[in-house]
Amino acid sequence: MKYQLIVFDWDGTLLDSAGAIVSAIKASSRDLGLPEPSDERARHVIGLGLTDALRHAVPELQPERYQEMVERYRFHYLSGDNQLTLFPGVPEMLARLQAAGHILTVATGKSRLGLERALDHSGLRPLFQASRCADECHSKPHPQMLEELTAEFGVANESTVMIGDTSHDLLMASNAGVDSLAVTYGAHPHEHLLEHKPRACLHSVRELDDWLKRYA
Repeated sequence: MKYQLIVFDWDGTLLDSAGAIVSAIKASSRDLGLPEPSDERARHVIGLGLTDALRHAVPELQPERYQEMVERYRFHYLSGDNQLTLFPGVPEMLARLQAAGHILTVATGKSRLGLERALDHSGLRPLFQASRCADECHSKPHPQMLEELTAEFGVANESTVMIGDTSHDLLMASNAGVDSLAVTYGAHPHEHLLEHKPRACLHSVRELDDWLKRYA
């Protein structure tokens, strides 16, 4: 077993939620009378902690209005998050990896409350042994999430892989000294992910699962 510990990002990697996040960022900008970010700018911040994401997506946002913006974002996102779906093949892939003896975990820009809600909606909770969220660790690309997960299970860096759809995920892996895999069906474009030298760029859950069967 090459990778004992497999760490998944959530949004855009397991859950098809990038479009909903972009829509919520744009709607909350309108609510506050601020210029709407472009789709590209809003997609770029997916994976960051919410406050960091909104600060980068909406640079006109004044610090005293961060909390107001966060509240409007959560209103818009949570109004439809129970209708979001997993990418096809995700439950089967995770069940296979768990049965093969891998430790499966999550490192996400979501809040703890948001991840708990998503785990319940998706039915994936039994497949993960641990998780880290942006409101209990430094936001990506800081390596804290990965450092804590490897320490919790006593797994060496070379036996750990981070799987994500954004440059923030890949940079976090690099900063933590662990391998990464990029998936191109989420938030960031293929060419942007390649810049960060993941072990591979996979274009579907099936490709990801096939790669893990061969190399993990």
